[in-house]
Amino acid sequence: MKLLEDYILKYGTVLSDGVLKVDAFLNHAIDPKLMKEIGNSFAETFQDEKITKIVTLESSGIAPALMTSLAMDCELVFARKRKSLTMVDHMYTANVYSFTKQQNSEISISKEFINEHDNVLIIDDFLANGQAALGLIDIVKQGNASIAGIGIVIEKSFQPGREKLLENGYRVESLARIASLENNKVTFVNENSKTVSQ
Repeated sequence: MKLLEDYILKYGTVLSDGVLKVDAFLNHAIDPKLMKEIGNSFAETFQDEKITKIVTLESSGIAPALMTSLAMDCELVFARKRKSLTMVDHMYTANVYSFTKQQNSEISISKEFINEHDNVLIIDDFLANGQAALGLIDIVKQGNASIAGIGIVIEKSFQPGREKLLENGYRVESLARIASLENNKVTFVNENSKTVSQ
């Protein structure tokens, strides 16, 4: 998705060979027009899959997932990272390790929101090692729902997440695929190296 790649080049910051900061439009501040285009792109990509529900993880997955659910006219539910006092029992849970935060989190979704009649599209902001996606897959499978595919806003293709998901038989569609962040440059898959603004 060229628009997303342009945003990454203009507003992204390479913090290391493995970390790209996109707080300016995705992970902290949110650009609504970009999110609308992201939602439309995912909706077009998965339009033949008869999606009934979109599942994502708080908090950075919510904006792109919400816009996708609007474009696809289907329900959205997000996994919580912390249990509130109102979410004690009857939960599907999974453990997820965050590459960026270097910590484990238990994620959960109430059992009332996923069932065997659902055909789920999983949406997430980043794909690196695949832990978040695998955690969401685990929860969806606990609810006996089917998984139509996984939509990723930004994929770090030099890390093993995509390969893990494909090996497990899941369809993975990423809007921006990054081949490298070396030397403070973003190189997209099948693209020439492009320098990120600082």
